Formats: sequence, structure tokens, C-alpha cells
Amino acid sequence: MGIFGALTTAVGGLRANSYALENVSGNIANSQTTAFKRVDTSFLDLIPQTSATAQLAGGVTTQSRSTNSVQGDVQTASVATFMAINGNGFFAVQKPGNFTDGTPVFDGVDRYTRRGDFQLDKSGYLVNGAGYYLQGVPIDPTTGNPSGSSPQVLRFQNDFLPAQQTTRIDYRANLASYPLTTKHDVSVPGSELIAPGSYSAGHNPLALGTPAAPYTDASRSGTTQNNKATPSVANTAATLLSGAAGTDSISSNFIAGDTITVNGQTITFMASGAVGNNQINVDDSIGTLLGKIDALQGTSAPNTATIASGSITLHSGTAFNLSVSSSNSTAWAALGFTGTVTATRGGGGGPGTGQVVGNDNSTFLAESIAGGAVTTYDISGAPVNLQFRWAKVDSASLGAGHTDTWNLFYQVNPNATGTQVAWQNVNTNFTFSASGQMTPAIPSIELTNAVVNGVALGSPVINFGTGGVTQFADANGNVQVNQIQQDGFPAGQLQSVGVGTNGRIVGNYSNGRNLDLAEISVATFNGTNFLKRVNGGAFEVTDASGQALFGKAGTIVGSSLEGSNTDIADEFTKLIVTQQAYSANTKVITTSNTMVQDLLNVLR
Repeated sequence: MGIFGALTTAVGGLRANSYALENVSGNIANSQTTAFKRVDTSFLDLIPQTSATAQLAGGVTTQSRSTNSVQGDVQTASVATFMAINGNGFFAVQKPGNFTDGTPVFDGVDRYTRRGDFQLDKSGYLVNGAGYYLQGVPIDPTTGNPSGSSPQVLRFQNDFLPAQQTTRIDYRANLASYPLTTKHDVSVPGSELIAPGSYSAGHNPLALGTPAAPYTDASRSGTTQNNKATPSVANTAATLLSGAAGTDSISSNFIAGDTITVNGQTITFMASGAVGNNQINVDDSIGTLLGKIDALQGTSAPNTATIASGSITLHSGTAFNLSVSSSNSTAWAALGFTGTVTATRGGGGGPGTGQVVGNDNSTFLAESIAGGAVTTYDISGAPVNLQFRWAKVDSASLGAGHTDTWNLFYQVNPNATGTQVAWQNVNTNFTFSASGQMTPAIPSIELTNAVVNGVALGSPVINFGTGGVTQFADANGNVQVNQIQQDGFPAGQLQSVGVGTNGRIVGNYSNGRNLDLAEISVATFNGTNFLKRVNGGAFEVTDASGQALFGKAGTIVGSSLEGSNTDIADEFTKLIVTQQAYSANTKVITTSNTMVQDLLNVLR
């Protein structure tokens, strides 16, 4: 071939370097294109078939070498629907063949791209800057799992998210071992407990079916008081109710006309000649007075038996609650009491009905402590405020046969009056050991056919979990609610969508709910660099690339974009090298031309 072979080889070199220059030019032009993959140039020598001793350097040809597997830098973006793939994989997309009434009609050809600048269009499709529509798998809102496995073009419309009725309430709390109810009195054992006998007849608030408790005696003790004797000593049953200085009489005298009222019945002080239980002489003894109080009260526990060291103890007995006061406050104080002395019997009432009626609402509030509240939802999504209260019904501090036991109530009607139900007992006894743990454990209870303020809630389950409710000492004497959360919500309209960290499209609704709407389909290929490039940074499958594979891709990063993998400095270096190689090939052509001219001159 000789000189003419050199000419054609040099022309091939020009063509090859022109091809390389075109790739360099395209890479530089797309250095700011989202997720652009640069194209490198491979030079291949072309060797003619000759003997081993006559081999030639040969010509050259070129071909493109893809860098689809080389990732560009991932940078944050302010648009919630922008996304990037960190690692291997491509977004599955489609492109419309045409539009009908503004609605895209897709050509059915799956394409793949790393360009993740997707945004919602007016029709609810996620479309990237090159006009490709994102594909994925819709999420079943009930199970939260993908509904199928085949990718489809995703569309999100401003439909309402249906309301969900509350079916579960997660509740965790600590109950104070000694509840500071309004009516508690630390000096009176059991005063912190709910007292069934103080409720309307036939309306025992304890758990349904609880047997009626027998009435038990309650007592109140006065302060220690001394007489007027010299030296002064503690009052006894023989101490008189009036007397001169230096005598065994109380420190301040009762006088004729004074009264002591016992449960509405009056004991009147007389100068002399008192008869019956409603009269007493001013010079009678404390023991006589206590006997008359016992007689009017009907108690079987005589007060005189409890006088010790100058302190008088009054008993309610089991027949009635006790209320005692005096018109002479000074003399009453000399007995160790001020104001009206009350003692409420324990126990009593009929069998447990598990309900508190309107007439007993104030009593119940005084004997229980707040247990928190949560907004629940009925089947239509209407909000209902569900309030809880705890009442302690027994205490281990009362001795043998008693355990720390509580009842939980929820409010049925905040405006209940008369015999209308105000609070409903969940009809479960919660008992606690000395260590403060529930024994036995009650993991959950069901509020069967719960109706609150006229709204039916169905039968939501209150889940306490393992050790969710405890009874430890609390200086504040109340319920410390650690968790109270429910699973219902009202209807809501889709307001925006974003990309979650788990590769899912998340819908943000007007009711505050965030719901997974779809799982983004990310494809990988065994022959990634053999995909066919099409406009807009997309690729199509070829025989050499293999079919798309799903499930082993990189992770999706929301609010981010992948940049071009073009390195400008590297491309400028290639540009210089390509220019030099091109110039060198032109020198070969010039030299070959000179040699041909010299050969033609030989013939002249």
C-alpha cells in the first residue's frame, strides 16, 4: 500500500480523533445536566492480514464507551419530590406517545433514567425535567405493603383519605400508690379509696358484679387536751364539761343553752335536770357526753373505749356516717375538735353496677384522680374526647385480706344529670403487688360498644403492653401518663407528596397524616454499560444489557439530585490530547502528499 496506505490511515486517524472530539464536546456540554453519564472514546487498531514479517501498524477506528455505572455527586435540593439513587440502579419511567385532552397516552415502552428531578404536574403525575413519567408500585393503605410487583406509571390525585375509626389506644401510666384525692385524709386509713356507700342507692360504681361490701367503722381523733386541775393533766372520761379553776374539768366550759349536733340531732346543755339522749347537764363528764353521742349515732364502737392520753376518738359505727359539731367552738376545741367532725363509713352500697350517674358526679371526682385524655374518632372521622379517671378501691395498708386494687373509668357524658350515666367502669380490677407491678398482668382491655357524648366509638382496645401500668409512690399523688396514643384519624385531602428514606412516595394530608402511597421502582442490569442512550438522560434495554432486575438496587435519597459524572478538568485534558493527535495526523497527510509530488516529479 505504501504512500497511499499512509494517506488513508491518516484520514482514518482524523476521523477517529474527530469522533473523540465529538464525545468530549458532548461531555462538556452536559457537565451541568442532571445525572448525565459521560461517554468516553475507545481507539481500536485495524490490522490487515499479512505474514508475520510483513505486519503493519494498521489503521484506527473508534467506538463509544459508556460510564453508566459511574455515579455523579449527590447534592441536596429544596424540592421534596426530587430524588437521587445512591448506588446502582435506574428509575423506571415511561414517556407519552401523545396527549388526549391534556391527558398523557403512554407508548408502553419502559425506559430507565438516573435523572430524578421529578415534580407533580397538574394531573398528579411525577414528571422529570426531560418529560419522563415515574413508575412504581402502589401501596395498599390497609396493610402498608406494595399491591403487586409490576411497575406502573404513578398518579396522585387530590382524593380524600377516608377516615379511620379508633380501634386501638396505647396507654402507659404510673398510678400513685397513695392517690391524693380531694377527700383523702392521711390520718384516716382508707380515706383515699372510693366509698361505694356514698353513692346513690343502686349505683355502686365498682366493677359490674362486685359483691356489696359490708359497712365498716370509720373514726376521727381529736387533739390531746388537758384539764384545769393543778397540776394540769390529760382529760379522761371522768373529766367534767364545766368546772372551776383547779378542778378536773375541761379547759373551757360548756354553758347552759350550748348545743352539740349529731347527724342533725341536737344535744342541749342544761343547768340541771337533763333527761334522755338529747339533753346533758353542764357538769356531766366527757364519758357521759360520748355515751349520748354514741346513742344518737347508733354506733357499736363506744367512744369511751378510745380515750387515751387526752385524745378523744369518735366512731361512725356501721349504721350511719358521722357528722358532729358544736355551737360553742371554744369548749368544742377544749375537747380537741374544730369545726364539723365527719367520718364516712367504709364499704356499703349494693352490688357493683360499674357506672357513675350524674347525681354522683361530684362525689366520684372527689374520690378519683385524672388519668389523661385522648382525641378518638368514630367511623365517620368525627373527633371524640375520651377522658379517663382512676379510682383506688382497696389498699393493702388496711391489713390482711386487702390488696392494692384500682378501677379505670372513662367519661360517657360530661353533661349527665340525675340518673344519666356520667362515667363507665371498664369492669376490670387492676391489682398490684408490693413491688408496684400489676399482678396478674392485664395486657389489654376492650371498651365494648363504647358511646361517648352520644357518639358510638365501636369497641376500641386499650393496650397496656407488658408492665405498661405500674403503682409506685408519687409525691404529687396523681397519675403520671407516659403514653396515650390512638390509631384513628379524620378524613383528609392530599396536600403534597415527598420522598421517604425507605424509597417510598409519602403523601401529606390535611388531617396531619403522612401515608405511604407508592414504592418507587428501581431497576438494575447485568450489563449496565450496554444500555442504549436516548434523549433526556434515559436508556433503553438491549440484548447486551439484559432485562431489568428489581430488588437489589441502591438506596433512594429524597430532596436530592445526582449531578453529571463529567469531570471538566479531565475533559479539557482529553481535548488537548485529541487536538494534538488530530494535528499529528494532518502532518502525516502533508508528508505523504509531498512524497507523492516527489514521485510525480521523477516522471517529468
